Amino acid sequence: MTDLRRTEVMYRDGLGLMRLDNFEDHDGFDGVMLGAPGGSYHFEFTCCRHHPVAPTPTPEDLVVFFVPDRQEWLQRCQAMALAGFKSAASFNPYWEKNGRTFADHDGYRIVLQGESWDSHAE
Repeated sequence: MTDLRRTEVMYRDGLGLMRLDNFEDHDGFDGVMLGAPGGSYHFEFTCCRHHPVAPTPTPEDLVVFFVPDRQEWLQRCQAMALAGFKSAASFNPYWEKNGRTFADHDGYRIVLQGESWDSHAE
């Protein structure tokens, strides 16, 4: 990642996540954890002070959020744009049918899918 603070703000504001924790210069690494309090997941973004790693996203590396409520989906898409995410064409055309793909400043992609995960059960 090229800018830890910028990444935190984008993901916090775009996805409505909260800062759960952070650390500075832990064995040469800085980091921030974002998620929902009490949730079963979090995003952890880190940056090495001594040996920066260049981002290497691909069009197939995705994080997908299913947002079945249409109004909430539209609001979240708008929040992503306001947070600095750029719209991106999906490599897999499936995600274009009921969703939108966004890329952060390093090129990593988030899909906001405007339907329920349950709709994929067989």
